[in-house]
Amino acid sequence: MKLRRSGRLVDMTHYLLERPHQLIPLTFFAERYESAKSSISEDLAIIKQTFEQQGIGTVRTLPGAAGGVQYIPKMAAEEAEEVVAYLCEQLSRPDRLLPGGYLYMTDILGDPRIMNKIGRLYASMFADRPVDVVMTIATNGIPFAYAIANFLYVPVVIVRHDNKATEGPMVSINYVSGSSKRIQTMVLSKRSLAEGANVLIVDDFMKAGGTVNGMISLLQEFNGNVSGIGVLVESEEAKERLVDEYISLVKLSEVDVKEKRIAVKEGNYKTLFTA
Repeated sequence: MKLRRSGRLVDMTHYLLERPHQLIPLTFFAERYESAKSSISEDLAIIKQTFEQQGIGTVRTLPGAAGGVQYIPKMAAEEAEEVVAYLCEQLSRPDRLLPGGYLYMTDILGDPRIMNKIGRLYASMFADRPVDVVMTIATNGIPFAYAIANFLYVPVVIVRHDNKATEGPMVSINYVSGSSKRIQTMVLSKRSLAEGANVLIVDDFMKAGGTVNGMISLLQEFNGNVSGIGVLVESEEAKERLVDEYISLVKLSEVDVKEKRIAVKEGNYKTLFTA
């Protein structure tokens, strides 16, 4: 389709935003708009400049015959701080307190607006690591995983506690819950994860890290590689942490069930976050 520059810029921007991290040859855009590669390069330079100025991300160009362009989602430091501040404010509400020191988070996990921002923030932090899939455990971690996977443009793999006949042969392991010290089971369909895949493990809430540690053990059955670990909320009260290297947005620093008081602060995300 032959378009004027204004039309090309709108359509090209939309195409890139819909396909983060996908490498797109310049010839594709040249044929799509019936334009010279030099014109396409000029258009991409405009989009790149605008993306970076607005904190949307950047457009990376890879030279050579197998090269092309790809949109890399990013988030400005100011916006990241606003997202974390909002989470801290929301999670510190006393009415969120549940038995056992857990927090009610379903409304946040079910809000596509905030999850969209959280997904872009995590995708920004793990943008330069090889990630083939995002792995989480059912059920609360699923919205969190999909939000991140959307901006990394990779599938989601869901670990479960029980077998499902519709998923075929399963790989099963036993693991010890970090908080309750109970032996539990987690399973994953053999078809859901390729051998040697690079996996980003995520969980919505972590106490001692037993569930995350279990997913790491399960991943070893597929000879997979841990590209990183992302946790939405971590609890500071854990005496023994089973997982050391992880990135959290929010830290639950104090819970007083009797007084119904919740103290929340930002997690360690700034150790990895670069705007």
